[in-house]
Amino acid sequence: MLILAAVPVGNPGDATANLRDAIVQARYIAAEDSRKFGRLCADLGITYSAKVISFFEGNETERIDELIAIMQSAQDLLVVTDAGMPGVSDPGYRLVRAALENNIEVKVLPGPSAVTTALLLSGLPTDRFCFEGFPPRTSGTRATWYQELAQEPRTMVFFEAPHRLSESLADASVAFGDDRQAAVCREMTKTYEEIVRGPLSELVTWSNSKEMLGEVTVVIHGYTKDLSDISDAEIIEKVLKAEAAGISRKEAIAEVVTETKLPKRQVFDAMVAHKASTPKTDKM
Repeated sequence: MLILAAVPVGNPGDATANLRDAIVQARYIAAEDSRKFGRLCADLGITYSAKVISFFEGNETERIDELIAIMQSAQDLLVVTDAGMPGVSDPGYRLVRAALENNIEVKVLPGPSAVTTALLLSGLPTDRFCFEGFPPRTSGTRATWYQELAQEPRTMVFFEAPHRLSESLADASVAFGDDRQAAVCREMTKTYEEIVRGPLSELVTWSNSKEMLGEVTVVIHGYTKDLSDISDAEIIEKVLKAEAAGISRKEAIAEVVTETKLPKRQVFDAMVAHKASTPKTDKM
Protein backbone atom coordinates (compact mmCIF):
# COMPACT_ATOMS: atom_id res chain seq x y z
CA MET A 1 0.00 0.00 0.00
CA LEU A 2 1.09 3.56 -0.73
CA ILE A 3 0.32 5.86 2.21
CA LEU A 4 0.52 9.64 1.70
CA ALA A 5 0.62 11.49 5.01
CA ALA A 6 0.20 15.19 5.69
CA VAL A 7 2.72 16.61 8.15
CA PRO A 8 2.54 19.93 10.05
CA VAL A 9 3.30 23.07 8.04
CA GLY A 10 4.96 24.58 11.10
CA ASN A 11 3.56 23.74 14.51
CA PRO A 12 4.32 20.11 15.49
CA GLY A 13 1.17 20.17 17.62
CA ASP A 14 -0.86 19.95 14.41
CA ALA A 15 0.33 16.39 13.78
CA THR A 16 -2.49 13.86 13.78
CA ALA A 17 -2.59 10.64 15.80
CA ASN A 18 -2.73 8.76 12.49
CA LEU A 19 0.53 10.36 11.36
CA ARG A 20 2.28 9.45 14.60
CA ASP A 21 1.11 5.85 14.42
CA ALA A 22 2.01 5.54 10.74
CA ILE A 23 5.59 6.76 11.34
CA VAL A 24 6.13 4.41 14.28
CA GLN A 25 4.72 1.38 12.46
CA ALA A 26 6.28 1.99 9.04
CA ARG A 27 9.07 -0.19 7.68
CA TYR A 28 9.76 2.05 4.68
CA ILE A 29 9.42 5.83 4.56
CA ALA A 30 10.04 8.07 1.55
CA ALA A 31 10.93 11.51 2.91
CA GLU A 32 11.67 14.74 1.06
CA ASP A 33 14.47 15.63 3.48
CA SER A 34 15.66 13.00 5.94
CA ARG A 35 17.12 15.59 8.33
CA LYS A 36 13.88 17.56 8.53
CA PHE A 37 11.99 14.32 8.96
CA GLY A 38 14.28 13.41 11.85
CA ARG A 39 13.64 16.78 13.50
CA LEU A 40 9.89 16.33 13.09
CA CYS A 41 10.03 12.97 14.84
CA ALA A 42 12.10 14.51 17.65
CA ASP A 43 9.55 17.32 18.00
CA LEU A 44 6.76 14.74 18.14
CA GLY A 45 8.61 12.68 20.73
CA ILE A 46 8.45 9.52 18.64
CA THR A 47 11.07 7.11 17.31
CA TYR A 48 11.00 5.21 14.05
CA SER A 49 12.69 2.02 12.86
CA ALA A 50 11.85 2.38 9.17
CA LYS A 51 14.35 2.61 6.36
CA VAL A 52 14.18 6.23 5.20
CA ILE A 53 14.56 6.76 1.46
CA SER A 54 15.30 10.19 -0.01
CA PHE A 55 12.42 11.28 -2.27
CA PHE A 56 12.42 14.86 -3.57
CA GLU A 57 11.76 16.75 -6.80
CA GLY A 58 15.26 16.19 -8.15
CA ASN A 59 15.20 12.39 -7.86
CA GLU A 60 11.46 11.68 -8.00
CA THR A 61 11.43 10.07 -11.45
CA GLU A 62 14.45 7.84 -10.90
CA ARG A 63 13.20 6.68 -7.48
CA ILE A 64 9.75 5.55 -8.61
CA ASP A 65 10.74 2.07 -9.83
CA GLU A 66 12.55 1.36 -6.56
CA LEU A 67 9.57 2.48 -4.48
CA ILE A 68 7.09 0.51 -6.61
CA ALA A 69 9.26 -2.59 -6.15
CA ILE A 70 9.08 -2.16 -2.37
CA MET A 71 5.28 -2.10 -2.45
CA GLN A 72 5.13 -5.03 -4.89
CA SER A 73 7.06 -7.05 -2.32
CA ALA A 74 4.03 -6.73 0.01
CA GLN A 75 5.48 -3.83 1.99
CA ASP A 76 3.69 -0.56 2.75
CA LEU A 77 5.42 2.70 1.88
CA LEU A 78 4.79 5.89 3.85
CA VAL A 79 5.45 9.14 1.97
CA VAL A 80 6.01 12.45 3.77
CA THR A 81 7.26 15.85 2.64
CA ASP A 82 8.89 18.70 4.54
CA ALA A 83 5.51 20.33 5.22
CA GLY A 84 1.89 19.74 4.31
CA MET A 85 0.54 17.14 1.92
CA PRO A 86 2.68 15.08 -0.49
CA GLY A 87 1.86 15.78 -4.12
CA VAL A 88 0.84 19.41 -3.63
CA SER A 89 3.83 21.25 -5.14
CA ASP A 90 5.88 18.43 -3.64
CA PRO A 91 6.85 14.91 -4.78
CA GLY A 92 4.02 12.37 -4.78
CA TYR A 93 1.78 12.76 -7.80
CA ARG A 94 3.91 10.67 -10.17
CA LEU A 95 4.30 7.97 -7.55
CA VAL A 96 0.53 7.82 -7.07
CA ARG A 97 0.05 7.40 -10.83
CA ALA A 98 2.65 4.62 -10.93
CA ALA A 99 1.08 2.87 -7.94
CA LEU A 100 -2.38 2.91 -9.53
CA GLU A 101 -0.98 1.60 -12.81
CA ASN A 102 0.50 -1.32 -10.85
CA ASN A 103 -2.75 -2.01 -8.95
CA ILE A 104 -1.27 -0.84 -5.65
CA GLU A 105 -3.73 0.56 -3.14
CA VAL A 106 -3.36 4.24 -2.28
CA LYS A 107 -4.31 5.69 1.09
CA VAL A 108 -4.19 9.30 2.31
CA LEU A 109 -3.80 10.40 5.91
CA PRO A 110 -5.30 13.92 5.78
CA GLY A 111 -3.99 16.77 7.85
CA PRO A 112 -2.41 20.25 7.63
CA SER A 113 -2.31 22.06 4.30
CA ALA A 114 -0.68 25.43 3.62
CA VAL A 115 -3.14 25.98 0.75
CA THR A 116 -6.36 25.79 2.74
CA THR A 117 -4.82 27.38 5.85
CA ALA A 118 -3.77 30.47 3.87
CA LEU A 119 -7.09 30.58 2.05
CA LEU A 120 -8.99 30.82 5.33
CA LEU A 121 -6.54 33.30 6.85
CA SER A 122 -6.76 35.60 3.82
CA GLY A 123 -10.37 36.59 4.39
CA LEU A 124 -10.96 36.28 0.63
CA PRO A 125 -13.79 34.24 -0.97
CA THR A 126 -13.49 30.52 -0.33
CA ASP A 127 -16.44 29.19 -2.33
CA ARG A 128 -14.28 28.77 -5.44
CA PHE A 129 -10.49 28.76 -5.48
CA CYS A 130 -7.56 27.37 -7.44
CA PHE A 131 -4.01 26.45 -6.48
CA GLU A 132 -1.34 27.60 -8.92
CA GLY A 133 1.85 26.23 -7.34
CA PHE A 134 4.97 28.39 -7.68
CA PRO A 135 5.11 31.27 -10.19
CA PRO A 136 7.95 31.03 -12.75
CA ARG A 137 11.32 32.17 -11.46
CA THR A 138 12.33 34.45 -14.34
CA SER A 139 10.76 37.89 -14.47
CA GLY A 140 9.54 37.87 -18.08
CA THR A 141 7.96 34.43 -17.86
CA ARG A 142 6.45 35.28 -14.48
CA ALA A 143 4.89 38.50 -15.81
CA THR A 144 3.28 36.56 -18.66
CA TRP A 145 2.09 33.90 -16.23
CA TYR A 146 0.29 36.51 -14.13
CA GLN A 147 -1.20 38.14 -17.23
CA GLU A 148 -2.73 34.80 -18.20
CA LEU A 149 -4.41 34.65 -14.77
CA ALA A 150 -5.65 38.25 -14.84
CA GLN A 151 -9.26 37.25 -15.54
CA GLU A 152 -9.34 34.09 -13.42
CA PRO A 153 -12.58 34.46 -11.40
CA ARG A 154 -11.59 32.11 -8.60
CA THR A 155 -9.52 33.07 -5.57
CA MET A 156 -5.91 32.13 -6.38
CA VAL A 157 -3.46 30.53 -3.97
CA PHE A 158 0.22 30.04 -4.73
CA PHE A 159 3.57 29.59 -3.04
CA GLU A 160 6.55 31.92 -3.45
CA ALA A 161 10.16 31.93 -2.33
CA PRO A 162 10.82 34.75 0.17
CA HIS A 163 13.66 36.26 -1.87
CA ARG A 164 11.40 36.55 -4.94
CA LEU A 165 8.28 37.80 -3.14
CA SER A 166 8.70 41.54 -3.80
CA GLU A 167 9.29 41.13 -7.53
CA SER A 168 6.51 38.57 -7.77
CA LEU A 169 3.98 40.83 -6.05
CA ALA A 170 5.04 43.72 -8.30
CA ASP A 171 4.36 41.58 -11.39
CA ALA A 172 1.00 40.56 -9.94
CA SER A 173 0.13 44.20 -9.30
CA VAL A 174 0.83 45.08 -12.94
CA ALA A 175 -1.24 42.16 -14.22
CA PHE A 176 -4.17 42.36 -11.81
CA GLY A 177 -4.18 46.05 -10.94
CA ASP A 178 -2.91 47.84 -7.84
CA ASP A 179 -6.29 47.63 -6.11
CA ARG A 180 -6.74 43.83 -6.34
CA GLN A 181 -7.11 42.49 -2.81
CA ALA A 182 -4.61 39.89 -1.64
CA ALA A 183 -2.93 38.41 1.42
CA VAL A 184 0.58 37.22 2.19
CA CYS A 185 0.77 34.46 4.78
CA ARG A 186 4.26 33.92 6.17
CA GLU A 187 5.45 31.26 8.63
CA MET A 188 1.92 29.95 9.19
CA THR A 189 1.29 28.19 12.53
CA LYS A 190 4.82 29.07 13.70
CA THR A 191 5.85 31.42 16.50
CA TYR A 192 6.41 34.37 14.16
CA GLU A 193 3.39 33.87 11.93
CA GLU A 194 2.61 37.01 9.95
CA ILE A 195 -0.50 37.66 7.85
CA VAL A 196 -0.64 40.87 5.81
CA ARG A 197 -3.83 41.72 3.92
CA GLY A 198 -4.63 44.58 1.54
CA PRO A 199 -4.44 45.75 -2.06
CA LEU A 200 -1.46 44.51 -4.04
CA SER A 201 0.08 48.00 -4.14
CA GLU A 202 0.30 48.03 -0.33
CA LEU A 203 1.68 44.49 -0.20
CA VAL A 204 4.43 45.47 -2.66
CA THR A 205 5.41 48.40 -0.41
CA TRP A 206 5.33 46.18 2.67
CA SER A 207 7.44 43.43 1.08
CA ASN A 208 10.07 45.99 0.03
CA SER A 209 10.28 47.38 3.56
CA LYS A 210 11.85 44.34 5.23
CA GLU A 211 13.99 41.28 4.74
CA MET A 212 11.67 38.42 3.88
CA LEU A 213 12.31 35.06 5.52
CA GLY A 214 10.41 31.80 5.97
CA GLU A 215 7.72 29.94 4.08
CA VAL A 216 5.36 32.19 2.09
CA THR A 217 1.89 31.54 0.69
CA VAL A 218 0.08 34.23 -1.32
CA VAL A 219 -3.69 34.49 -1.85
CA ILE A 220 -5.18 36.84 -4.46
CA HIS A 221 -8.82 37.74 -5.04
CA GLY A 222 -10.26 36.48 -8.31
CA TYR A 223 -11.29 38.72 -11.19
CA THR A 224 -14.65 40.44 -10.81
CA LYS A 225 -16.07 41.80 -14.02
CA ASP A 226 -17.02 45.45 -13.92
CA LEU A 227 -20.79 45.69 -14.30
CA SER A 228 -20.33 48.39 -16.89
CA ASP A 229 -18.41 45.87 -19.02
CA ILE A 230 -21.41 43.56 -19.41
CA SER A 231 -23.08 44.22 -22.74
CA ASP A 232 -26.74 43.65 -23.60
CA ALA A 233 -25.61 40.83 -25.88
CA GLU A 234 -23.97 39.07 -22.93
CA ILE A 235 -27.07 39.62 -20.77
CA ILE A 236 -29.29 38.12 -23.47
CA GLU A 237 -26.93 35.17 -23.90
CA LYS A 238 -27.02 34.43 -20.18
CA VAL A 239 -30.83 34.59 -20.01
CA LEU A 240 -31.28 32.37 -23.07
CA LYS A 241 -28.77 29.88 -21.70
CA ALA A 242 -30.70 29.72 -18.41
CA GLU A 243 -33.95 29.26 -20.33
CA ALA A 244 -32.42 26.44 -22.34
CA ALA A 245 -31.74 24.65 -19.06
CA GLY A 246 -35.49 24.37 -18.58
CA ILE A 247 -36.66 27.35 -16.54
CA SER A 248 -39.07 30.15 -17.43
CA ARG A 249 -37.92 33.51 -18.77
CA LYS A 250 -38.97 35.19 -15.53
CA GLU A 251 -36.88 32.73 -13.54
CA ALA A 252 -33.99 33.09 -15.99
CA ILE A 253 -34.01 36.87 -15.63
CA ALA A 254 -34.02 36.55 -11.83
CA GLU A 255 -31.10 34.12 -12.01
CA VAL A 256 -29.04 36.47 -14.20
CA VAL A 257 -29.81 39.41 -11.89
CA THR A 258 -28.50 37.38 -8.95
CA GLU A 259 -25.40 36.26 -10.86
CA THR A 260 -24.40 39.63 -12.31
CA LYS A 261 -25.72 41.94 -9.57
CA LEU A 262 -27.21 44.07 -12.37
CA PRO A 263 -30.43 46.04 -11.86
CA LYS A 264 -33.44 43.90 -12.75
CA ARG A 265 -34.72 46.65 -15.05
CA GLN A 266 -31.51 46.51 -17.12
CA VAL A 267 -31.81 42.77 -17.67
CA PHE A 268 -35.55 43.01 -18.38
CA ASP A 269 -35.07 45.84 -20.89
CA ALA A 270 -32.37 43.89 -22.70
CA MET A 271 -34.74 40.95 -23.14
CA VAL A 272 -37.59 43.20 -24.30
CA ALA A 273 -35.29 44.68 -26.94
CA HIS A 274 -34.16 41.20 -27.93
CA LYS A 275 -37.76 40.02 -28.32
CA ALA A 276 -38.64 43.06 -30.43
CA SER A 277 -35.68 42.52 -32.74
CA THR A 278 -36.26 38.79 -33.19
CA PRO A 279 -38.09 38.01 -36.46
CA LYS A 280 -41.41 36.28 -35.92
CA THR A 281 -41.90 32.92 -37.53
CA ASP A 282 -45.20 32.51 -39.39
CA LYS A 283 -47.17 29.55 -38.22
CA MET A 284 -48.93 27.46 -40.86
